[in-house]
Amino acid sequence: MRVIAGSAKRLQLKTLDGLETRPTTDRIKETLFNMIAPFLYDCVFLDLFSGSGGIGIEALSRGAKEAVFVEKNPKAMECIKSNLKTTRLEKKALTLTKDVMAALYCLEGERTFDYIFMDPPYHQELEREVLHYLKDSELVYEDTVIIVEAAKDTDFSYIEDFGYAVIKTKEYKTNKHVFLERAGKEEIC
Repeated sequence: MRVIAGSAKRLQLKTLDGLETRPTTDRIKETLFNMIAPFLYDCVFLDLFSGSGGIGIEALSRGAKEAVFVEKNPKAMECIKSNLKTTRLEKKALTLTKDVMAALYCLEGERTFDYIFMDPPYHQELEREVLHYLKDSELVYEDTVIIVEAAKDTDFSYIEDFGYAVIKTKEYKTNKHVFLERAGKEEIC
């Protein structure tokens, strides 16, 4: 796994051995960042279920002002910190070795995020729990984009009930990215 573009372009990132994390492949990461790259400069990025930190590091490399990495596995967090040091992006990062819900409570009132990315373990409905929390959270403002990486068969039929609108869905062979925003946002002509 490597950084695709930006200040840390081509630098190799460490990943955990074994099946504890599923790093997003370079190809899928490149597709994702091609969609959001024009809007990353100077943004505040939240990387939930961070794994090895590849997504948040890519955002920092491409110009994000700050990224917060949330990962409860201490070995994975060591990997994230090592990758931040390798890419020289540690000064723009905050790392939280906590359960995602505990981290969200901890961050409440401290920041708002332009992008919230989550890649929870598949088929455990953790994304639903996080989205339910975020629907009333001050971490999200009207322009926040929430991106969920999930198994291709993950059901998101509850999204409207939670007060979100789907901006776009991008499907791959076995998984997908679902882009969300708070519903009811008015467009300006």
